[in-house]
Amino acid sequence: MGCKILYLWVFTCLLLFTSSTGLVRIGLKKRPLDLQSINAARMARKAGNLDIGTKGVARVGNSDEAIEPLKNYMDAQYYGVIGIGTPPQNFTVIFDTGSSNLWVPSSKCYLSLACYFHAKYKSTRSSTYTKIGTSCEINYGSGSISGYFSEDSVEIGDFVVKNQVFIEATKEGSLTFLLAKFDGILGLGFQEISVGNATPELSDLLSLHRYNMVSQDLVSDEVFSFWLSGDPEAKEGGEIVFGGVDKKHFVGKHTYVPVTKKGYWQFDMGDVLIANQSTGICAKGCAAIVDSGTSLLAGPTAAITEINHAIGAEGVVSTECKQVISQYGDLIWELLISGVKPGKVCSQIGLCNASSGIIKQVVQKENVSGSSVKDELLCTACEMLVIWVRNQIKQSGTKERVIDYVNQLCDSLPSPMGESVINCDLISSMPNITFTIGEKLFTLTPKQYILQVGAGLQTICISGFMAFDLPRGFLETYS
Repeated sequence: MGCKILYLWVFTCLLLFTSSTGLVRIGLKKRPLDLQSINAARMARKAGNLDIGTKGVARVGNSDEAIEPLKNYMDAQYYGVIGIGTPPQNFTVIFDTGSSNLWVPSSKCYLSLACYFHAKYKSTRSSTYTKIGTSCEINYGSGSISGYFSEDSVEIGDFVVKNQVFIEATKEGSLTFLLAKFDGILGLGFQEISVGNATPELSDLLSLHRYNMVSQDLVSDEVFSFWLSGDPEAKEGGEIVFGGVDKKHFVGKHTYVPVTKKGYWQFDMGDVLIANQSTGICAKGCAAIVDSGTSLLAGPTAAITEINHAIGAEGVVSTECKQVISQYGDLIWELLISGVKPGKVCSQIGLCNASSGIIKQVVQKENVSGSSVKDELLCTACEMLVIWVRNQIKQSGTKERVIDYVNQLCDSLPSPMGESVINCDLISSMPNITFTIGEKLFTLTPKQYILQVGAGLQTICISGFMAFDLPRGFLETYS
């Protein structure tokens, strides 16, 4: 079985490590999902003309605490305000545990339309600016930016972090950044995933609290925590605290799990249950990361499709999936029953080459021929079917029932962007979804994992589970 990784975005409270008395607080604002594009996708699907495309893939208390409200945009994206320079130039940023660099648009960004719709940093207006000039580029799942390194003071709440290196973005290559409510991103990952693998004193944005904040006596502990409000109408969308946790935002005790390897905030998780029944998705363990920059709970297409099928979510009907189960379903069954390893089945029937791994990320391929894309889609569909059939065999299902069930799963494959929609009237009848973390069960109710966007007749309900396949080798490289 291939190694899996799940991206976990915590809906109500993300806490990393322990509390502290010296706290820096920043309020969060919240940004919603794009209702217009979701409506368009839904109508296209009903019309039968939506094809598989390319995936984009919150002041409290005493004087040593600084607070700035986080904005909450429709329970989907949270962002806050920081200042760069002297006097400070304000920028809204996503606090992203899935990356490790701080960047904002530069006044020298001339050719990207996104820069004209957001605040831009002007080095000539800051008395504390220091030129570095080294060029760089960052690729995200939803787009890329490029620019160069600079150094200046960064204001977080009422505190000022001196000599902080950041990126002035001179090019933003994605529609995502054009439409975004935020100007830039403040990465909170480790040095290992920072651009150029620079030393902590340079581009590792964990230095913002682990190095600079601590060394400058702004906070006493190398700790940060999130509180995220689930109410899109609330005045404050949430809060990020550097130096500890805010006890007023939780009851009971936290569950702590070790970071398995520095890079992302990665940890080990166990089985995923639907209505208290094992899915087998992570029965032998999975690597997962806490990614505050991801709006939904994301995981491999095969796993997410099974969850979305159980809750009644709909996506794009995959003709490739139907084609493979129709032509090769019986053979896949026989090979698995005979003991062929799941990772070898698709290569033996000729749909994947011998070097293919379980669930490759093929939808981001560029500059390849149509036949190559078709082959890749058939290979990916086969690999998903193998996982589904194998899980059903473990539950002692008959061949006829298993093939019928897998056919239904094909209908639940997500949209090209990974999201799936659901009938809002069905929320009360949906099952609970449970994740095993630190040998403890964490259960999400339908009201917690379904996002309701819009109001009245325009309301759309979106599954909180999004398909996102990682390239083979990703886990070995960054975990």
